[in-house]
Amino acid sequence: MALQKQPVLPSPSNARDRSPPAVVRHPFLASSVGKKMLIALTGLCLVGFLIFHLIGNLLLFFGPASLNEFSNWLIVNPLLVPAEIGLLAIFLVHVVEAVTNWLVNRQARPIRYSRPVRRLLGYGWAGRPSRKGIASTTMIVTGLVIVVFLIVHLLQFKFGPEYRVASPEFGTPGIRDLYRLDVETFSNGLIVTFYVLCLVLIGFHLWHGIGSAFNSLGIDHPRYTPALLRLTRLVALIIAAGFITIPLWVYFFRG
Repeated sequence: MALQKQPVLPSPSNARDRSPPAVVRHPFLASSVGKKMLIALTGLCLVGFLIFHLIGNLLLFFGPASLNEFSNWLIVNPLLVPAEIGLLAIFLVHVVEAVTNWLVNRQARPIRYSRPVRRLLGYGWAGRPSRKGIASTTMIVTGLVIVVFLIVHLLQFKFGPEYRVASPEFGTPGIRDLYRLDVETFSNGLIVTFYVLCLVLIGFHLWHGIGSAFNSLGIDHPRYTPALLRLTRLVALIIAAGFITIPLWVYFFRG
């Protein structure tokens, strides 16, 4: 009599092996879209700080008392230290996320775009509709320049000489004389050249960065985008030009 073969039932271990692999879910901020939004938000916060910083620095044109009194108001403000810590955190997040995003994109596309001459014409490397141009393709370079410039700027001004006001013409006697520090610093032609070159590159960074930030946040529409891009580029131009006028004015008229 032939023996009937018993069906082989899968063991629990085999059943587990054949189950579909578990899907690993990453947090939103760890995704590509989340990283771009984080870069955009921190970038716009830094632009807001630049505008505020520029307004304060332009008080130089209204005389030493105006600049020194405003500077002293910031120094004695109890919110200064928390604001500086928050600003530093925003800056570090922006830099780290931007660098990691650049490295990921570089690995994903090891071959460069063709026809690089397009960047000089403003059409972008991928054709006329593309926004990829010289400002966008040098974002990592101009970003690194900003880091170096920021370190030099802080060493010269925030941690620079602590001159004190002696005459009421320069503000309340005893407060820090930032006006004198500005004049002494920008009386040096090499320092002025360094500042102007760095600020031009910062303008390039903002030229693409501000518009790209709105695009990453989903603020993009065929009807409104061209006008928005023109506005953001105008803001970038005003910020860069505003800061550039300060060392040039001091060097040629006050140095």
